[in-house]
Amino acid sequence: MSEEKRTEQKGERVKLSAKEAFDFGPVLGYFFRKKDPNRPSNFNLKVMHGINKISIIMFLIALTVMIVRFISRM
Repeated sequence: MSEEKRTEQKGERVKLSAKEAFDFGPVLGYFFRKKDPNRPSNFNLKVMHGINKISIIMFLIALTVMIVRFISRM
């Protein structure tokens, strides 16, 4: 059994390192991945992913604005 599974079963909290906490690889992979020809494609799925991308971009812009405002008021 791996270490992660053991800690999850015990209910202990695992601390993330800074590198793990700020790993944006999966987010960027969501935006820049290649189309999979084996996946079914329909209009609803395309719209759902489009809305998800818009919401992620809006969140990142708002987070950037909040950080800039916080730093400028120091």
